[in-house]
Amino acid sequence: MSNELDPNAGLFGDPEPEKSPEELLFEYSFGKNPNRAVAMEALFGKRLMEDTMNDNDLPLEGKISFIFKATAHGVLDMVMECLPPEYREEVAVSLDSFIGMNLVNMKFNVNLVDAVMEELQKVEQKPNESDDDFELRLSAMEEGWWSIPQPILNGRNPNDAIREEMNKYGLNQ
Repeated sequence: MSNELDPNAGLFGDPEPEKSPEELLFEYSFGKNPNRAVAMEALFGKRLMEDTMNDNDLPLEGKISFIFKATAHGVLDMVMECLPPEYREEVAVSLDSFIGMNLVNMKFNVNLVDAVMEELQKVEQKPNESDDDFELRLSAMEEGWWSIPQPILNGRNPNDAIREEMNKYGLNQ
């Protein structure tokens, strides 16, 4: 199940190209998730499924829902527990906002990140505008976009739509 580079790859042709630090971080952060999922199944998943499925008082749909929620809860607890305490609030707020944005995406069948990026790609750098000034202008435009009513959200602004979805689940501060 290893995704390691073949140490003998260079013996029969060109060596595998070196990965950038960003590629290595992405691979470690996301590429090992299948391995992490198998390890977490061994850690608590099998016992959770066995105990839940053996509970004859719950209907099947309730069992499935409980297993999902208990698993998600366990993973979220693990993530928060492994963080230094000073980062927990920032990660929790970011996660809640991300969930809220994806609930809006699902509700309106859109992708807000793609939508804002499409708008920003239409912006051209002004003559004699430095690259830094252009980046600052794009950044300000992106920040403003989230507060402007958008046709893809039936005239709602993205920030309000996200807050509304977060409120439905008690995810706002």
